[in-house]
Amino acid sequence: MPQAQPNDVLSKVTPLVPKKPFSDVSYDMVHFGHANSLRQAKAMGDYLIVGVHTDEEITKHKGPPVFTQEERYKMVRAIKWVDEVVEGAPYVTTLETLDKYECDFCVHGDDITMTADGVDTYHIVKAAKRYKECRRTEGVSTTDLVGRMLLMTRQHQQVGEAEYLVGRDHSDSLGTDASARSPWTGVTQFLPTTQKIMQFSSGLTPKSGDKIVYVAGAFDLFHVGHLDFLEKARQEGDFLIVGLHTDPVVNRYKGANYPIMNLHERVLSVLACKYVSEVVIGAPYSVTSDLMDQLKVDLVCHGMSEIMPDADDSDPYAEPKRRNKFKILDSGNDMTTQRIVERIIEHRLDYEVRNKKKERKEKAAYAAYIKAKAEGRLDIEPIHVE
Repeated sequence: MPQAQPNDVLSKVTPLVPKKPFSDVSYDMVHFGHANSLRQAKAMGDYLIVGVHTDEEITKHKGPPVFTQEERYKMVRAIKWVDEVVEGAPYVTTLETLDKYECDFCVHGDDITMTADGVDTYHIVKAAKRYKECRRTEGVSTTDLVGRMLLMTRQHQQVGEAEYLVGRDHSDSLGTDASARSPWTGVTQFLPTTQKIMQFSSGLTPKSGDKIVYVAGAFDLFHVGHLDFLEKARQEGDFLIVGLHTDPVVNRYKGANYPIMNLHERVLSVLACKYVSEVVIGAPYSVTSDLMDQLKVDLVCHGMSEIMPDADDSDPYAEPKRRNKFKILDSGNDMTTQRIVERIIEHRLDYEVRNKKKERKEKAAYAAYIKAKAEGRLDIEPIHVE
Protein backbone atom coordinates (compact mmCIF):
# COMPACT_ATOMS: atom_id res chain seq x y z
CA MET A 1 0.00 0.00 0.00
CA PRO A 2 1.53 3.35 -1.05
CA GLN A 3 2.42 5.73 1.74
CA ALA A 4 0.54 9.01 1.95
CA GLN A 5 2.49 11.91 0.54
CA PRO A 6 2.98 15.03 2.65
CA ASN A 7 0.48 16.98 0.54
CA ASP A 8 -2.15 14.27 1.05
CA VAL A 9 -1.70 14.42 4.82
CA LEU A 10 -1.87 18.21 4.92
CA SER A 11 -5.04 18.26 2.83
CA LYS A 12 -6.84 16.16 5.45
CA VAL A 13 -5.89 18.41 8.38
CA THR A 14 -8.68 20.76 9.42
CA PRO A 15 -7.24 24.26 9.76
CA LEU A 16 -7.40 25.72 13.25
CA VAL A 17 -9.78 28.65 13.42
CA PRO A 18 -8.71 31.13 16.11
CA LYS A 19 -11.21 32.00 18.78
CA LYS A 20 -12.03 35.70 18.73
CA PRO A 21 -13.52 37.09 21.94
CA PHE A 22 -15.13 40.54 21.91
CA SER A 23 -15.12 42.86 24.90
CA ASP A 24 -16.59 46.34 25.17
CA VAL A 25 -17.07 48.96 27.83
CA SER A 26 -16.51 52.70 28.33
CA TYR A 27 -12.85 52.37 29.44
CA ASP A 28 -12.98 55.82 31.00
CA MET A 29 -9.75 56.65 32.83
CA VAL A 30 -8.27 53.36 31.68
CA HIS A 31 -6.83 51.63 34.76
CA PHE A 32 -5.49 48.21 35.73
CA GLY A 33 -9.01 46.96 36.48
CA HIS A 34 -9.87 47.40 32.81
CA ALA A 35 -6.57 45.82 31.81
CA ASN A 36 -7.20 42.83 34.07
CA SER A 37 -10.59 42.15 32.49
CA LEU A 38 -8.97 42.30 29.05
CA ARG A 39 -6.21 39.97 30.20
CA GLN A 40 -8.84 37.45 31.23
CA ALA A 41 -10.83 37.94 28.02
CA LYS A 42 -7.72 37.32 25.91
CA ALA A 43 -7.09 34.09 27.86
CA MET A 44 -10.46 32.81 26.59
CA GLY A 45 -9.38 33.04 22.96
CA ASP A 46 -6.62 33.85 20.52
CA TYR A 47 -7.43 37.29 19.11
CA LEU A 48 -9.10 39.91 21.31
CA ILE A 49 -11.21 42.65 19.76
CA VAL A 50 -12.23 45.50 22.06
CA GLY A 51 -15.08 47.90 21.41
CA VAL A 52 -14.85 51.40 22.89
CA HIS A 53 -17.91 53.65 23.16
CA THR A 54 -18.12 57.27 22.02
CA ASP A 55 -18.32 60.23 24.39
CA GLU A 56 -21.93 60.79 23.31
CA GLU A 57 -22.98 57.23 24.22
CA ILE A 58 -21.23 57.30 27.58
CA THR A 59 -22.71 60.69 28.49
CA LYS A 60 -26.19 59.44 27.60
CA HIS A 61 -26.02 56.23 29.65
CA LYS A 62 -23.54 56.97 32.45
CA GLY A 63 -22.66 60.63 32.56
CA PRO A 64 -19.72 62.69 31.25
CA PRO A 65 -16.49 60.73 30.68
CA VAL A 66 -13.20 61.99 32.08
CA PHE A 67 -11.15 61.11 29.00
CA THR A 68 -12.17 61.93 25.42
CA GLN A 69 -12.99 59.10 23.04
CA GLU A 70 -9.77 59.67 21.08
CA GLU A 71 -7.76 59.40 24.31
CA ARG A 72 -9.62 56.23 25.29
CA TYR A 73 -9.13 54.62 21.86
CA LYS A 74 -5.40 55.27 22.12
CA MET A 75 -5.13 53.99 25.70
CA VAL A 76 -6.95 50.73 24.97
CA ARG A 77 -4.80 50.07 21.89
CA ALA A 78 -1.72 50.25 24.12
CA ILE A 79 -2.90 47.51 26.50
CA LYS A 80 -0.75 44.51 25.70
CA TRP A 81 -3.57 41.95 25.51
CA VAL A 82 -5.58 43.92 22.93
CA ASP A 83 -5.26 42.89 19.29
CA GLU A 84 -7.78 45.24 17.68
CA VAL A 85 -9.97 48.19 18.73
CA VAL A 86 -13.43 48.98 17.36
CA GLU A 87 -14.05 52.71 17.66
CA GLY A 88 -17.58 53.86 18.45
CA ALA A 89 -18.89 50.44 19.45
CA PRO A 90 -22.65 50.43 20.32
CA TYR A 91 -23.47 50.69 24.02
CA VAL A 92 -25.74 47.63 23.81
CA THR A 93 -23.75 44.72 22.39
CA THR A 94 -25.57 43.15 19.45
CA LEU A 95 -25.19 39.92 17.50
CA GLU A 96 -24.61 42.03 14.39
CA THR A 97 -21.52 43.52 16.05
CA LEU A 98 -20.16 40.09 16.96
CA ASP A 99 -20.81 38.75 13.47
CA LYS A 100 -19.35 41.81 11.73
CA TYR A 101 -16.00 41.24 13.45
CA GLU A 102 -16.29 37.42 13.31
CA CYS A 103 -16.26 37.17 17.11
CA ASP A 104 -17.40 33.97 18.79
CA PHE A 105 -18.67 35.53 22.00
CA CYS A 106 -18.66 38.64 24.17
CA VAL A 107 -16.78 38.85 27.48
CA HIS A 108 -17.62 41.15 30.38
CA GLY A 109 -16.90 41.32 34.09
CA ASP A 110 -19.24 39.81 36.66
CA ASP A 111 -20.82 43.16 37.51
CA ILE A 112 -23.96 44.58 35.92
CA THR A 113 -23.97 47.27 33.23
CA MET A 114 -27.21 49.10 32.46
CA THR A 115 -28.43 51.57 29.85
CA ALA A 116 -30.02 54.89 30.79
CA ASP A 117 -33.37 53.04 30.67
CA GLY A 118 -32.22 50.36 33.11
CA VAL A 119 -31.73 47.61 30.48
CA ASP A 120 -28.89 45.09 30.77
CA THR A 121 -26.48 46.06 27.99
CA TYR A 122 -25.65 42.40 27.36
CA HIS A 123 -29.18 40.96 27.31
CA ILE A 124 -29.04 40.18 23.56
CA VAL A 125 -25.79 38.22 23.59
CA LYS A 126 -26.79 36.50 26.84
CA ALA A 127 -30.02 35.27 25.25
CA ALA A 128 -28.07 33.98 22.26
CA LYS A 129 -25.62 32.08 24.55
CA ARG A 130 -22.73 34.14 23.18
CA TYR A 131 -21.70 35.70 26.47
CA LYS A 132 -19.00 34.81 28.99
CA GLU A 133 -18.00 36.41 32.25
CA CYS A 134 -14.63 37.15 33.75
CA ARG A 135 -13.87 38.12 37.31
CA ARG A 136 -14.07 41.84 37.98
CA THR A 137 -11.11 43.42 39.77
CA GLU A 138 -12.62 44.52 43.06
CA GLY A 139 -11.88 47.85 44.64
CA VAL A 140 -10.86 49.88 41.62
CA SER A 141 -13.12 51.86 39.34
CA THR A 142 -13.34 55.21 37.65
CA THR A 143 -15.96 56.13 40.27
CA ASP A 144 -13.52 55.38 43.09
CA LEU A 145 -10.65 57.31 41.48
CA VAL A 146 -12.87 60.33 40.81
CA GLY A 147 -13.91 60.23 44.46
CA ARG A 148 -10.28 60.27 45.63
CA MET A 149 -9.71 63.41 43.60
CA LEU A 150 -12.87 65.21 44.68
CA LEU A 151 -12.46 64.45 48.38
CA MET A 152 -8.66 64.79 48.47
CA THR A 153 -8.41 61.54 50.45
CA ARG A 154 -5.10 59.86 51.29
CA GLN A 155 -6.25 56.61 52.93
CA HIS A 156 -5.49 54.67 49.75
CA GLN A 157 -1.77 55.45 49.98
CA GLN A 158 0.76 52.94 51.32
CA VAL A 159 2.93 54.59 53.96
CA GLY A 160 5.06 53.59 56.93
CA GLU A 161 5.66 49.85 57.16
CA ALA A 162 3.38 49.30 54.14
CA GLU A 163 5.41 51.56 51.84
CA TYR A 164 7.05 48.73 49.89
CA LEU A 165 4.68 45.84 50.65
CA VAL A 166 3.48 43.67 47.78
CA GLY A 167 0.64 42.05 49.73
CA ARG A 168 -1.47 43.82 52.31
CA ASP A 169 -4.75 43.35 54.15
CA HIS A 170 -8.06 44.42 52.69
CA SER A 171 -8.81 48.04 53.44
CA ASP A 172 -12.10 49.69 54.20
CA SER A 173 -10.68 53.08 53.31
CA LEU A 174 -13.00 54.71 50.84
CA GLY A 175 -12.04 56.80 47.90
CA THR A 176 -15.65 57.91 47.54
CA ASP A 177 -18.19 59.31 49.91
CA ALA A 178 -21.29 57.44 51.07
CA SER A 179 -23.39 58.76 48.20
CA ALA A 180 -21.07 57.20 45.65
CA ARG A 181 -20.88 53.66 47.01
CA SER A 182 -22.19 50.69 45.07
CA PRO A 183 -21.96 46.88 45.35
CA TRP A 184 -18.80 46.92 43.21
CA THR A 185 -17.20 50.36 43.52
CA GLY A 186 -17.83 51.43 47.11
CA VAL A 187 -14.95 49.83 48.99
CA THR A 188 -11.28 49.75 48.16
CA GLN A 189 -10.70 46.00 48.38
CA PHE A 190 -7.82 45.63 45.96
CA LEU A 191 -5.32 43.11 47.26
CA PRO A 192 -2.04 43.36 45.32
CA THR A 193 -0.17 40.09 45.36
CA THR A 194 2.93 38.70 43.73
CA GLN A 195 0.66 36.39 41.70
CA LYS A 196 -1.23 39.33 40.20
CA ILE A 197 1.99 41.12 39.37
CA MET A 198 3.28 37.96 37.69
CA GLN A 199 0.07 37.73 35.65
CA PHE A 200 0.63 41.26 34.38
CA SER A 201 4.36 40.88 33.83
CA SER A 202 5.71 40.02 30.39
CA GLY A 203 8.25 37.65 31.95
CA LEU A 204 10.86 38.85 29.48
CA THR A 205 14.52 39.40 30.22
CA PRO A 206 16.98 41.45 28.16
CA LYS A 207 18.77 39.53 25.43
CA SER A 208 22.47 39.82 24.82
CA GLY A 209 23.13 43.05 22.97
CA ASP A 210 19.81 44.68 23.90
CA LYS A 211 19.95 48.40 24.61
CA ILE A 212 18.31 48.90 28.02
CA VAL A 213 16.42 52.14 28.66
CA TYR A 214 15.36 53.27 32.14
CA VAL A 215 12.73 55.86 33.08
CA ALA A 216 11.29 56.66 36.49
CA GLY A 217 8.39 58.57 37.97
CA ALA A 218 4.99 58.39 39.64
CA PHE A 219 2.95 57.43 36.55
CA ASP A 220 -0.15 58.34 38.54
CA LEU A 221 -3.59 57.99 36.89
CA PHE A 222 -1.89 56.41 33.86
CA HIS A 223 -2.86 58.56 30.87
CA VAL A 224 -2.06 59.36 27.24
CA GLY A 225 0.82 61.65 28.25
CA HIS A 226 2.51 58.74 30.00
CA LEU A 227 1.69 56.48 27.08
CA ASP A 228 3.29 58.73 24.44
CA PHE A 229 6.37 59.22 26.63
CA LEU A 230 6.82 55.47 27.14
CA GLU A 231 6.42 54.87 23.41
CA LYS A 232 9.18 57.40 22.72
CA ALA A 233 11.38 55.88 25.43
CA ARG A 234 10.91 52.39 24.00
CA GLN A 235 12.04 53.66 20.60
CA GLU A 236 15.37 54.60 22.21
CA GLY A 237 16.25 50.95 22.87
CA ASP A 238 15.14 47.33 23.00
CA PHE A 239 14.14 46.82 26.64
CA LEU A 240 12.29 49.47 28.67
CA ILE A 241 12.42 49.42 32.48
CA VAL A 242 10.14 51.75 34.45
CA GLY A 243 11.02 52.70 38.01
CA LEU A 244 8.01 53.57 40.17
CA HIS A 245 8.43 55.72 43.26
CA THR A 246 6.66 54.85 46.51
CA ASP A 247 3.67 56.85 47.71
CA PRO A 248 5.58 58.93 50.33
CA VAL A 249 8.26 59.80 47.77
CA VAL A 250 5.63 60.91 45.23
CA ASN A 251 3.82 62.92 47.90
CA ARG A 252 7.08 64.68 48.78
CA TYR A 253 7.53 66.12 45.30
CA LYS A 254 3.87 66.32 44.21
CA GLY A 255 2.21 67.42 47.45
CA ALA A 256 -1.56 67.58 48.17
CA ASN A 257 -3.04 64.05 48.20
CA TYR A 258 -0.84 62.69 45.41
CA PRO A 259 -0.48 59.98 44.32
CA ILE A 260 -4.16 59.36 43.53
CA MET A 261 -3.34 55.69 42.91
CA ASN A 262 -1.14 53.79 45.35
CA LEU A 263 2.12 52.10 44.43
CA HIS A 264 0.75 48.71 43.46
CA GLU A 265 -2.17 50.14 41.55
CA ARG A 266 0.38 52.12 39.57
CA VAL A 267 2.62 49.07 39.10
CA LEU A 268 -0.15 47.09 37.40
CA SER A 269 -1.26 50.06 35.27
CA VAL A 270 2.27 50.47 33.92
CA LEU A 271 2.85 46.72 33.46
CA ALA A 272 -0.27 46.52 31.30
CA CYS A 273 1.33 48.90 28.77
CA LYS A 274 2.74 47.08 25.74
CA TYR A 275 5.82 49.32 25.59
CA VAL A 276 7.00 48.35 29.08
CA SER A 277 9.34 45.37 29.57
CA GLU A 278 9.87 45.48 33.35
CA VAL A 279 9.03 47.55 36.43
CA VAL A 280 11.13 48.39 39.49
CA ILE A 281 8.74 48.60 42.46
CA GLY A 282 9.68 51.40 44.84
CA ALA A 283 12.63 52.67 42.80
CA PRO A 284 14.96 55.18 44.47
CA TYR A 285 14.23 58.78 43.49
CA SER A 286 17.84 59.39 42.48
CA VAL A 287 19.16 57.12 39.74
CA THR A 288 22.16 55.63 41.50
CA SER A 289 25.32 53.99 40.25
CA ASP A 290 24.20 50.70 41.83
CA LEU A 291 20.86 50.83 40.02
CA MET A 292 22.46 51.51 36.64
CA ASP A 293 25.05 48.76 37.10
CA GLN A 294 22.61 46.16 38.41
CA LEU A 295 20.08 46.76 35.63
CA LYS A 296 22.82 47.30 33.01
CA VAL A 297 21.16 50.56 31.94
CA ASP A 298 22.42 52.06 28.69
CA LEU A 299 20.26 55.18 28.70
CA VAL A 300 18.16 57.07 31.27
CA CYS A 301 15.34 59.26 29.94
CA HIS A 302 13.12 61.96 31.38
CA GLY A 303 10.21 63.88 29.88
CA MET A 304 9.74 67.61 29.44
CA SER A 305 8.32 68.12 32.93
CA GLU A 306 10.38 69.89 35.58
CA ILE A 307 12.95 67.71 37.37
CA MET A 308 12.40 68.07 41.10
CA PRO A 309 15.51 67.76 43.31
CA ASP A 310 15.94 64.89 45.76
CA ALA A 311 15.28 65.39 49.48
CA ASP A 312 18.88 66.61 49.94
CA ASP A 313 18.47 69.08 47.02
CA SER A 314 20.71 66.98 44.77
CA ASP A 315 20.07 66.30 41.08
CA PRO A 316 18.40 62.85 40.83
CA TYR A 317 19.99 62.36 37.41
CA ALA A 318 23.53 63.38 38.34
CA GLU A 319 24.96 59.86 37.85
CA PRO A 320 23.53 59.12 34.37
CA LYS A 321 24.54 62.64 33.32
CA ARG A 322 28.09 61.97 34.57
CA ARG A 323 28.15 58.80 32.44
CA ASN A 324 26.75 60.68 29.44
CA LYS A 325 23.74 58.34 29.49
CA PHE A 326 20.92 60.82 30.04
CA LYS A 327 18.41 62.17 27.52
CA ILE A 328 15.39 64.49 27.67
CA LEU A 329 12.51 63.23 25.52
CA ASP A 330 9.72 65.31 24.03
CA SER A 331 6.68 63.05 23.66
CA GLY A 332 4.69 65.76 21.90
CA ASN A 333 1.91 65.34 24.47
CA ASP A 334 1.38 67.88 27.27
CA MET A 335 -1.19 65.87 29.23
CA THR A 336 -0.41 65.63 32.95
CA THR A 337 -2.02 64.04 35.99
CA GLN A 338 -2.72 67.57 37.27
CA ARG A 339 -4.72 68.38 34.14
CA ILE A 340 -6.87 65.30 34.67
CA VAL A 341 -7.58 66.37 38.24
CA GLU A 342 -8.46 69.85 36.95
CA ARG A 343 -10.96 68.27 34.54
CA ILE A 344 -12.60 66.49 37.45
CA ILE A 345 -12.73 69.60 39.63
CA GLU A 346 -14.13 71.70 36.78
CA HIS A 347 -17.01 69.27 36.30
CA ARG A 348 -17.37 68.28 39.96
CA LEU A 349 -21.16 68.58 40.12
CA ASP A 350 -21.58 66.55 36.93
CA TYR A 351 -19.46 63.73 38.33
CA GLU A 352 -21.23 63.77 41.69
CA VAL A 353 -24.58 63.41 39.91
CA ARG A 354 -23.11 60.65 37.75
CA ASN A 355 -21.90 58.71 40.80
CA LYS A 356 -25.27 58.97 42.54
CA LYS A 357 -27.16 57.81 39.43
CA LYS A 358 -24.70 54.96 38.95
CA GLU A 359 -25.14 53.83 42.54
CA ARG A 360 -28.96 53.80 42.32
CA LYS A 361 -28.94 51.82 39.08
CA GLU A 362 -26.38 49.29 40.34
CA LYS A 363 -28.20 48.74 43.62
CA ALA A 364 -31.46 48.02 41.77
CA ALA A 365 -29.69 45.75 39.27
CA TYR A 366 -27.83 43.93 42.02
CA ALA A 367 -31.06 43.28 43.94
CA ALA A 368 -32.69 41.90 40.78
CA TYR A 369 -29.63 39.75 40.12
CA ILE A 370 -29.67 38.25 43.65
CA LYS A 371 -33.41 37.54 43.38
CA ALA A 372 -33.05 35.86 39.99
CA LYS A 373 -30.14 33.77 41.25
CA ALA A 374 -32.13 32.65 44.30
CA GLU A 375 -35.06 31.66 42.07
CA GLY A 376 -32.82 29.73 39.69
CA ARG A 377 -33.56 32.00 36.75
CA LEU A 378 -29.94 32.69 35.85
CA ASP A 379 -28.63 30.49 33.06
CA ILE A 380 -25.36 32.36 32.51
CA GLU A 381 -22.54 30.56 34.27
CA PRO A 382 -19.51 32.79 34.90
CA ILE A 383 -16.25 31.58 33.42
CA HIS A 384 -13.47 32.76 35.70
CA VAL A 385 -9.97 33.01 34.30
CA GLU A 386 -7.27 33.72 36.88
